[in-house]
Amino acid sequence: MHTSAMEVKLYTMLDWNQIDRVFLDMDGTLLDLHFDNHFWLEHVPRRYAEARGISLADSRQLLLTRYRDIEGTLNWYCVDHWSRELGLDIALLKEEVGHLISVHPHVVEFLQTVRSLDRRLVLVTNAHQKALALKLERTALKGYFDAVVCAHDLGLPKEDPVFWGRLQQVEPFDRQRTLFVDDSQAVLRSAREYGIRWLLAVLSPDTRGPVRDPGDFPAIRDFSEIHP
Repeated sequence: MHTSAMEVKLYTMLDWNQIDRVFLDMDGTLLDLHFDNHFWLEHVPRRYAEARGISLADSRQLLLTRYRDIEGTLNWYCVDHWSRELGLDIALLKEEVGHLISVHPHVVEFLQTVRSLDRRLVLVTNAHQKALALKLERTALKGYFDAVVCAHDLGLPKEDPVFWGRLQQVEPFDRQRTLFVDDSQAVLRSAREYGIRWLLAVLSPDTRGPVRDPGDFPAIRDFSEIHP
């Protein structure tokens, strides 16, 4: 993947004079997805194995199947759903590894600059309210945003094109003058279907994982590449 060429193209394409709304995803975009990957692929399987008296390998295999069954739905992101389904206190387990929550490089500088330019800055996330509260507390990012929109409050995940119409009702925006950054191709396709003009993917949502294929979306490695 020729990321350097992609970055140069992006820098010349993003015209801040034509952007007055900035919508940002949280997990994998502003925050390192390593926390979530470790939590769901390592920590939860370990605690589930302990609770059920099964091997870690069996626990992982069972949970991966259950994750895939509802991937991309609102329940997939729901702390309460998984607490009920697995018989574990998911919110408490997240706190156990909360020290792994971290902000991606150059995010804070980007947020500070966007605010100084008087662009409306909105966090738009699929994260459940309990996970959202924990992460905003640990990162102290909430103060940078004019608004925080949680998909669970709107009743649909961002993957559903109808979500954006509901977002429009609570956070009015001009589709041609809105920038949206997310690490999910499915979410970006949904936003594109709704007509949002400025769309960017994130190449390295998990700093300890592989570079992600952005598909046909322009992508950034970090926010310094689109710093206004």
